[in-house]
Amino acid sequence: MATQWSNDIIVAELSDEPLLSDEVAGVFADLSSGGGKPSHVVLNFSGVSYVNSSNLGQLLKLRRQVVEAKKSLTLCCVGEEVLSIFRVTGLDKVFRFAPDPMTALAAIQIGNGH
Repeated sequence: MATQWSNDIIVAELSDEPLLSDEVAGVFADLSSGGGKPSHVVLNFSGVSYVNSSNLGQLLKLRRQVVEAKKSLTLCCVGEEVLSIFRVTGLDKVFRFAPDPMTALAAIQIGNGH
């Protein structure tokens, strides 16, 4: 579920499928209908044990939208099994990772989130 952490930061707690697809789509919809105000996005993967190719496609689409708005997308609390999928696909070089939500939020607030 996505929550507006501040005026320009959305934090979403993600779960395994079948909820994962809906949750990522919800974040995308929130950004699209945000009244034109772009937001940084932090996705908490602590409840996710597996991602499939469809999920990766959704994440890439979300990343494109966030980057085009000159904001950042950070994935945090990514378990080793999920992280291995990002490594195998080479997407570990595309996405920004943080160990936990507070580290991700701190990086955004001090300006290293871009």
